[in-house]
Amino acid sequence: MYLIGDQPPYAEKLINTLQRIPEQLLDGLEPCDAPIQLDAVDDLYEHIGQHRLYLLKSGLLHALIDGKPLFYIQEGDLIGLRQGLNTAPCNYMSEEPLTLIPYDREALFKHIHGNSQRQEQFTQYILGQAALMSDALAHSKQPEVRPVTGFQHFAPGAELIRQGDEADHVFIITEGHAEAFVEGIKVGDVQKDEIFGAMALFTREKRSATVIASAPTTVMMIPKEQFLALMQSNPRIAHSLIESMARRIDLMNKELTHYKQLNGK
Repeated sequence: MYLIGDQPPYAEKLINTLQRIPEQLLDGLEPCDAPIQLDAVDDLYEHIGQHRLYLLKSGLLHALIDGKPLFYIQEGDLIGLRQGLNTAPCNYMSEEPLTLIPYDREALFKHIHGNSQRQEQFTQYILGQAALMSDALAHSKQPEVRPVTGFQHFAPGAELIRQGDEADHVFIITEGHAEAFVEGIKVGDVQKDEIFGAMALFTREKRSATVIASAPTTVMMIPKEQFLALMQSNPRIAHSLIESMARRIDLMNKELTHYKQLNGK
C-alpha cells in the first residue's frame, strides 16, 4: 500500500517493511487456483471473487473510497482484507495488466494462526496500514485539530513511556531500539518491530515500566480504541499477543530476581 501524495521518510521505511510481509505470511501455503491475468479494469471485483484473498504479483491498483483516490496497491500487497467489513466500499481500478495469485481466505487465516511468528507479522501488517492511514489523516488536518496518531521520533535517552502514566496508546518501534526499566532496574530490551505498551490497556492499569530510547528511535503510535477494536475482532491475534506479553513478564521477573540476589535483597 502506498498513500497518494508525498511520503515522509519514516512512512517510506514503514511501507517498505510492510511490503515484504505478505509473501512471508504466504510462505508454505499453496494458492487455491491458477493465477488470474487481467487487462485494465474499472472495478476489480467485477472480475474476481469476493471471498478470496489475493497477492498482487504484478501491476498497480488505484484504490478509491467513495469515489476519492486514497492509496495505491503495489506488487506484493495483499488484497481482500477489507471485504466483509462494514466499511465504506473500496473500488480498485487499474490502467495496466494485472496478475493476481488467489488464496482461500479461511485457509490463509488458519495458516497465519498456526504459527506465532506469522501471527505477529500479520498484526504488524494490519497495525502498520492503520498507522499509515492515521498519519495521512493527521497531515490532512489543520494543526489545531490534528489527531495525536501516527509516528513520533525520540532521541537517545528520551522516555517513550513512563512507569505510572496513563495508557492511551500501543507502540511499535519502526526504527531504533529501546530499553525497559522497572523502578530504575533494566528488565529488558525493546527491539525494532516489537509491540509494547499493550499490557496496561488489557489490565486497565497504569504503565508498569519505563521505556527509554537507547538510539535514535521512531515509534508507530496506535490509539487505544483502535487497538482494542482490532483485538476484539480477531481473538487469535489477541491470544498471540498475550502469550508474547506473558513471556516478557517472565523475563522481567527473572531480571528483577537476579538483581535482588546480586544486591542481597
